[in-house]
Amino acid sequence: MDQIKNNTIDAAKLDLIVSRAIGDLSAGYGGVMVSIGHRLGLYKAMAKAGRISSHQLAAITGCAERYIREWLGSQVAGGYVIYDAASHSYELPAEHALVLAQDDSPVFMAAAWAIPASMWADEDKALDAFRTGAGIPWGDHDGRLYCGVASLYRNAYKASLVAEWLPALDGVIEKLKAGALVADVGCGHGHSTALMAEAFPSSRFRGFDSHQESLDEARQVVATAGGTERVTFETARADAYSGSDYDLICFFDCLRDMGDPLAVAKHAARTIARNGTVMLVEPYAKDGVDDSISPVARMYYAASTTICCAHAISDGGHIVLGAQAGEKRLAEIFRKAGFTRFRRAMATPFNLVLEARL
Repeated sequence: MDQIKNNTIDAAKLDLIVSRAIGDLSAGYGGVMVSIGHRLGLYKAMAKAGRISSHQLAAITGCAERYIREWLGSQVAGGYVIYDAASHSYELPAEHALVLAQDDSPVFMAAAWAIPASMWADEDKALDAFRTGAGIPWGDHDGRLYCGVASLYRNAYKASLVAEWLPALDGVIEKLKAGALVADVGCGHGHSTALMAEAFPSSRFRGFDSHQESLDEARQVVATAGGTERVTFETARADAYSGSDYDLICFFDCLRDMGDPLAVAKHAARTIARNGTVMLVEPYAKDGVDDSISPVARMYYAASTTICCAHAISDGGHIVLGAQAGEKRLAEIFRKAGFTRFRRAMATPFNLVLEARL
């Protein structure tokens, strides 16, 4: 306070950072409301109802009206719901429903709030990791992390993987249609595996992950989608999975989590077919910290701090890439592993889609 009185603080700069902090705090509070709305089915009910009162929404969802009324107030204040004062009714616009109510939409984000919830739940582990330098294995996180991550990636993959990303790779679609052998390394819940298997019935797919609980879920995902006779899953490290002569080896949003990505790339070089392709999908990032200033980069850096880097350190920490490694560092890893061709196949606001060949 003395600094402010003595005019050593720029009041405009102070107002700006205070406003930013309040906005962030408001978003954190709002995230709790979004998660509640998602888990209670409030958004889904509103998406089908048009204009609706708090009493009607409470009756439809079986919730207490007084809580519903206050929750709706938070949604209006946050710009998620429109309020009509004349009729005392609320409405979820169709565009908002794509983000908050339709869980198969490519921009659905309501379930993704499970990720920061898990980060808060794991705060003591993160504090200890900061102080000791120890890692945090993927399997040691709060359980909400896995469902949140799967939800965030699943719909993006559904919208883009077969329609856009695979066609951006040289000659891969033709191989998949004819019948290829594919390794999905770090497959997690298997949504990427299932999507490819459904789209290319002549090809065979092997999913690998070191987290057994995720593979249990992956088998259920594939069983629901069909094509189980052409898909297998195996518990294995990314630098030691079985098989050879893979026409396509995929790393979907996972290389950054691995303790020795160079060893992983070298194993891919050993197991790939002569004219095979590595498909690497990582978060969109430029090559310098000063070039990565955006809401998306901030989100990725935060997750990288407590999840990606933490797991890589627990996995040996030989090379800890982080979620904002950038194309240049990723290319260097694959060139050191023996790949002679590395290029950006395409990019989105959230992802880099990269291609490597021997």
